[in-house]
Amino acid sequence: MSITFLTDFGLEDDFVGTCHGVMKRIAPEVEIIDITHGIQAQGILQGSLVLANTLPYLPEGVHLAVVDPGVGSERREIAIRGADKRLYVGPDNGLLVPAAEKLGGIEAAHEITNRKYALEPVSATFHGRDIFSPAAAHLAKGLDLAELGPAVEPHSLRRLEVPKADISERRIRACCLYVDRFGNMQLNLTRADVERLGAVPGTQVELELNSERYYAVAARTFADARDGEIILYEDAYENIAIAISGGSAAQTFSAQPGVDVRITLAP
Repeated sequence: MSITFLTDFGLEDDFVGTCHGVMKRIAPEVEIIDITHGIQAQGILQGSLVLANTLPYLPEGVHLAVVDPGVGSERREIAIRGADKRLYVGPDNGLLVPAAEKLGGIEAAHEITNRKYALEPVSATFHGRDIFSPAAAHLAKGLDLAELGPAVEPHSLRRLEVPKADISERRIRACCLYVDRFGNMQLNLTRADVERLGAVPGTQVELELNSERYYAVAARTFADARDGEIILYEDAYENIAIAISGGSAAQTFSAQPGVDVRITLAP
């Protein structure tokens, strides 16, 4: 069984390597697949979306995710079993739930309280090392989920509020959910949303961000646009995104996750 691993730890420090070491000491035969450790610091929503987007392409097994600004608080440490038998380990802050629900729903959830399966002493600030990594490794070795601690009702797990777009036949008010390393801005929109506006490939649209207006073209691929041209396109996970061919949309627009984006058909 494999363990997939997603965090906001970055790669400059020792955090990721230390967690790898903890898991390998417990389950040396387990393969660890790093999804990313480049989630924006404390970016729970971004982490949850990346997890939900990527898991359909990854082996079934244990999915460890740690984006945990509430570490050391009263938030729970949890382990989840999905309807498809995948296992999820991480903080109860909304990070895990979208992926589990996308892949069929939640069959069971348990709070991780059994210190037999943790490293002692447990640090107040590094639960990724002391609680979540050991739990993931023990589950990968075949530990029954119930051994980690008491059951909790799936409906009691914390959910994130994903911003909803305001869509009409004349305009769209959307939101940037996250920005990738190329500066592409993923929006809370699907192809059906922009097609309702009439923004099919080849159509010119007007974008309003941070009180500035820009012209963009709806496109299928980056090759459909000239260098420097702003495009509105469907990304690999079937989300609508804004990019600049050969450049960074986020840098050009000084945009961060959460920024409002208004889209209308160009006159």
